[in-house]
Amino acid sequence: QVQLVESGGGKVQAGGSLRLSCAASGQTFSNYAMAWFRQAPGKEREFVAVINWSGVSTVYTTSVKGRFTISRDNAKNTVYLQMNSLKPEDTAVYYCAATSWGVTSAYEFYYRGQGTQVTVSS
Repeated sequence: QVQLVESGGGKVQAGGSLRLSCAASGQTFSNYAMAWFRQAPGKEREFVAVINWSGVSTVYTTSVKGRFTISRDNAKNTVYLQMNSLKPEDTAVYYCAATSWGVTSAYEFYYRGQGTQVTVSS
């Protein structure tokens, strides 16, 4: 079992930045690729980014490329999502998840946190 707890969400104006954190406990954190998903009201859950176990490789969905950066610190059992140049359409609940490298589906994961709300106003 891996327990995941997200933090860092909040309200920000368009163009602003937020840094999400996801703290993991339980099984060895570095065994897993880690991903961020998001779900806006009335919409399907969406893949945002994934990082491999070592932090060397990353994949992003097109809409966040160049604005968001996923990173991890295996010594701290934590994965991050730095979000810059935020847009109102980035408003959603953001979830972190333990998954397999190469998976870019928001519905394929081993463990998922409870989520943190990000609201971007225009």
